[in-house]
Amino acid sequence: MRQALRATTLLILLCLTGPGVAYASGIPGIGVSFVTTDDPAQVVSGLQILFLFVLIMLAPSLLLMTTCFTRVLIALHFVRAALGTQQMPPNQVMVGVALFISLFIMGPALDRINREALQPYSAGQMSQTDAFYYGIEPLREFMLKQVEERDMALFMELAGETFTSNEAIPTRVLIPAFLLGEITKGFKFGVIVYLPFIAIDMIVASVLMAMGMMMLPPAMISLPFKILLFVMVDGWSLIIENLIRTFF
Repeated sequence: MRQALRATTLLILLCLTGPGVAYASGIPGIGVSFVTTDDPAQVVSGLQILFLFVLIMLAPSLLLMTTCFTRVLIALHFVRAALGTQQMPPNQVMVGVALFISLFIMGPALDRINREALQPYSAGQMSQTDAFYYGIEPLREFMLKQVEERDMALFMELAGETFTSNEAIPTRVLIPAFLLGEITKGFKFGVIVYLPFIAIDMIVASVLMAMGMMMLPPAMISLPFKILLFVMVDGWSLIIENLIRTFF
């Protein structure tokens, strides 16, 4: 035990004492240096690398925000809140279900992106600019089908521009309009899901009040009835089926 502790301590010291000691001990070291330059080309190159790193970090969020993931996740969370089951299913399960439902819905668009942009670009048949244009086009078509006219009109007014056709609508206007509509539709779906469960809560509360059991929490009594009703009608299948149908 002591020998293992000494070896671990020695390894930490070697890593902290700098590249010189690391090289002497046979452990490779990594050094990062920052130098000033007056060459505009080097400055532009550095900024491009920095922008690439930022884009890589934000790429998952950007991809999810331009798909159906937002509406699906909001709707599923409303289902769990309506049931009153607190953290069941867990958040990880909810996000995983929303992700795979989104992949199912976005399957045709993702296939087009792979066929029309990724494969030609990886084969060297297309430039990076063309790959970006052909890659984002399926996502734009999906967002244009789902976006609400009032949301589009709002952001067009805020941008101070008018567009004569869908092709002329810039992506910077389309994405926020699409996101606003997805959040609104997710909340509308949640209201519809809440209605039957609110009815059960009201019935249980009325029965308890009529029986004089006002000190007994109605939510504790109504929870088994809501879960039982949800299981009997195959609730998850109904929810997911109707949720998917809202996109077609």
